[in-house]
Amino acid sequence: MMPKSHASTTQTAGHSGGASVLDAKVLVLNKHFAPLRIVDARRAFTMLCRATAEVVSVESNTYVSYSIQSWAEAAEFQRAFEVDDHDWVSTPSVVIAVPKIVRLLGYDRLPRELVKLNRRNIYARDGNKCQYCGKHYSTRELTLDHILPRVQGGGNTWENLVCACVKCNARKGGRTPRQAHMALIRVPFRPRRNPAITVRLGSKRYQSWKNFLDEAYWTIDLSDTEE
Repeated sequence: MMPKSHASTTQTAGHSGGASVLDAKVLVLNKHFAPLRIVDARRAFTMLCRATAEVVSVESNTYVSYSIQSWAEAAEFQRAFEVDDHDWVSTPSVVIAVPKIVRLLGYDRLPRELVKLNRRNIYARDGNKCQYCGKHYSTRELTLDHILPRVQGGGNTWENLVCACVKCNARKGGRTPRQAHMALIRVPFRPRRNPAITVRLGSKRYQSWKNFLDEAYWTIDLSDTEE
């Protein structure tokens, strides 16, 4: 029996505070190895069990493909030599590593090229930092500021929206930075890739994603992981 969402799980490093390893994130590629989106391990295992996807593992700079059966068979070696490199799911009949990358076998559509313009992605692009005072804040303490205010014809664009703390936003009011005698710490820009992905790329556990993302000019759709 392969893992299901209600299976008991064994946690490893990287998951704490009661989080399940089935919440671990998995990069999904289309059949041509172009990155599409990120899903949780539950959904990845469902695709594998339905044989609509295969595991892609980066091993010695080579891409190795596994079916769900061969991936389960590889677990014995992984537990002996790579136990700390994986999250593990256990059921009464099998212990299996959570894959980091899966490839859809019958899906050849390309991912969307534009990053969604939304509050979450702007916060991620600006690193939760007020673009006027340069201080870091929690998302609850940040607002979005129109550089060219809407009352002066400014619109909702990547180049016209920045993170601002409540104090700086109130100080600027309905004026441009020049009118308010304030300066941006960085010129805003449209990211070529979803900025939220950089958080995971900084983790050693997800370094294999970089083999597909460093050369990619496509947007990773994080809609499946939105809270």
